[in-house]
Amino acid sequence: MTQQNNVLDKSFEFAVRIIRLYQFLSKEHKEYVLSKQLLRSGTSIGANINEAQAAQSNADFISKMSIASKEARETKYWLQLLCETEYLDKAQPHVISLLEQSEELIKILTTIVKNTQKNIKANSKK
Repeated sequence: MTQQNNVLDKSFEFAVRIIRLYQFLSKEHKEYVLSKQLLRSGTSIGANINEAQAAQSNADFISKMSIASKEARETKYWLQLLCETEYLDKAQPHVISLLEQSEELIKILTTIVKNTQKNIKANSKK
């Protein structure tokens, strides 16, 4: 399995978890503002990775994957904010897992973008 297919699967699984968290926050806590931001950024990661698979150029691919990386960072921010405002308990295993998963996506996406840029540069020197 390539890293890009791996990140597609991971981002989809993450999006499903984010949707379930949004449902919990809106039903149990009646929290709609922060959770809606979380929902948008958390589901956008996979959407951008998916779009990158049909990129028209290397620049387009890098752009979509970079956007996915930014969305992953934003999602981590919303999760941290929800923890600090006590909508989420940062000691709970599922919350820890979501934070770790967001960090993993950030690392994978950053690596993909950097490696793609490096490969483009190397190929242009040939």
